[in-house]
Amino acid sequence: MAGNSRRRGAVRKTSKKGPTVGSGGQRRRGLEGRGPTPKAAERRPSHPAARAARRAEKAADGRGGQGRGGSRKAAKGSTEIVAGRNSVLEALRTQVPGSTLYVASRIDSDDRVREAITLATERDIPVLETPRGELDRLTDGAVHQGLAMQVPPYDYLHPDDLLEVELPGLPLIVALDGITDPRNLGAIIRSAGAFGAHGVVVPERRSAGMTAAAWKTSAGAAARIPVALATNLTRALEGYRKAGFFVIGLDADGDVELPGLALADQPLVVVVGSEGKGLSRLVAETCDQIVSIPMSSVTESLNAGIAAGVSLYEIARQRAGLP
Repeated sequence: MAGNSRRRGAVRKTSKKGPTVGSGGQRRRGLEGRGPTPKAAERRPSHPAARAARRAEKAADGRGGQGRGGSRKAAKGSTEIVAGRNSVLEALRTQVPGSTLYVASRIDSDDRVREAITLATERDIPVLETPRGELDRLTDGAVHQGLAMQVPPYDYLHPDDLLEVELPGLPLIVALDGITDPRNLGAIIRSAGAFGAHGVVVPERRSAGMTAAAWKTSAGAAARIPVALATNLTRALEGYRKAGFFVIGLDADGDVELPGLALADQPLVVVVGSEGKGLSRLVAETCDQIVSIPMSSVTESLNAGIAAGVSLYEIARQRAGLP
């Protein structure tokens, strides 16, 4: 019918290039496979497995798990940020090592800021002017008052390295078993330096590390007394015994009281346990003697740092032949 050719849709549309015959392989290429699905952690950044891998990598680098106190908690072998004018100034005065001193831009300077900058300059610590937003990020939101200092990772020795330390007197090593307070660690290092110890050994797990708090409490002794890191404390103690050392452990229920110690004139390793749990079972079984400090019945136990100081003093007194 002549009129039907005028209905909408009844006229065949043609392009300027003419009618297309076939797809020319375009549809075939569109249906081709794209290969195997890429591994989630490698090529798919938004996948949960990839995000978990990135978090694990940050934790391994010591960038995760930051506290909100005056200084960020740092695992062994990681950096630490000391924040706040008083904290930074005290750290610089007590010779805590620093890699960078951060000073906020347009800071309201006072005597503490000026002294901190002077001390850092004298010790060749770089002083970096930092925007407050960046300083907030570095300190993880701690109250920094415009001043912060980065403490580099401590360079631990191997326990066997303490056998080669050249210091006067009979060899004397202090080992810590379960000491988790860095201030106790610093106090023990200070006593070790005062009474002629050749080094301190800390376990890799469940133990305080050389943080800024430990450095400050040691009052500079940490710069002179080496600290070794033991993967397995019991194995390290057995190694010292094979090297000719006697191992004594401090415990309130010891078989020998400290004044009656007959091994003071021998190479010694003094093991200090935690104040609450004392020596662990394996460590106690490795000791040659368990020694107690005589005390009044009113006092049940001593702080670990004080117990170490008393014991090291008594050993030094006996070695010197004093009455």
